[in-house]
Amino acid sequence: MSRASIISEWFYLYGNDVYRFLVYYTGNVDVEDLVQEVFIKALINVNTFKGNSSPKTWLFTIARNLAIDEMRNKKKSRWNKFLSIDDMEKELATNELNPEKVFFYNHQAKELYDLIQLLNKNYKEIIVLRGINQLSVDEAATVLNWSKEKVRTTYHRALKTLRNQWREIP
Repeated sequence: MSRASIISEWFYLYGNDVYRFLVYYTGNVDVEDLVQEVFIKALINVNTFKGNSSPKTWLFTIARNLAIDEMRNKKKSRWNKFLSIDDMEKELATNELNPEKVFFYNHQAKELYDLIQLLNKNYKEIIVLRGINQLSVDEAATVLNWSKEKVRTTYHRALKTLRNQWREIP
């Protein structure tokens, strides 16, 4: 299988996951260029992929590093707002749509998104990887270069902080 066909298959399988990861990680819905960069970088470096982790984990690691570089270069201080979460979109798709329900879910998604953006860097990273993208402990540990125990502990603490902040919303 050629390098291009491998990356093409990975794009088909994981492109949406990489996109969603970058949206939540950067706080910006305009991440198409970063997604493209991830897969270009993967194409160039696919021969370095050793298979010690899943391709998805490897792509998330590339995406994370590119996002960090992007934020450093632009020195972003404000985050754009993203109004939707996959679970809420699925809920809306399976049920009868009405303006009230759409407003309610978009409002809740925005509040949750805003709270995630307020978390410290480690908490935000682990919530995005484990909670939103549903990576396993092993996969998240690989992406973040953390121990499995640190992933578990940080995720537990991040969820607790997020729950407490959620309760404080009037």
